[in-house]
Amino acid sequence: MPHWDKSATPPASAWPREIRVQGGGAVLEIEFDDGAVFAMPAEYLRVESPSAEVQGHGPRQKKLVTGVSHVVISAAEPVGNYAVRLCFSDGHDTGLYSWVYLYELGRDQTSRWQKHLDALTSAGRVR
Repeated sequence: MPHWDKSATPPASAWPREIRVQGGGAVLEIEFDDGAVFAMPAEYLRVESPSAEVQGHGPRQKKLVTGVSHVVISAAEPVGNYAVRLCFSDGHDTGLYSWVYLYELGRDQTSRWQKHLDALTSAGRVR
């Protein structure tokens, strides 16, 4: 994989070169035109869905998603030329993942995932 600067902000015009669903839907791999390559587990993408169902309708309304540790991506559908709709095996399919949002998810995967795990622990919940 190419090396990239993890502190970089996503380009306003983040553009994917290639998107692949791997491992029977367990991982989404995306390569951007600046050389950044991200492999993101389906569970991570599901708990970070940009949908209102997960994010809520305002600041600090994000829902804690649990019970999706075995979820897989069942479909990836292009939406215009700016996003992809990911459909998951648990029936969730309302999130539109823009290229910039996917770049941010890839860049910030470690910290976002740890924040999710910490929230689970604080709530006394499990994945």
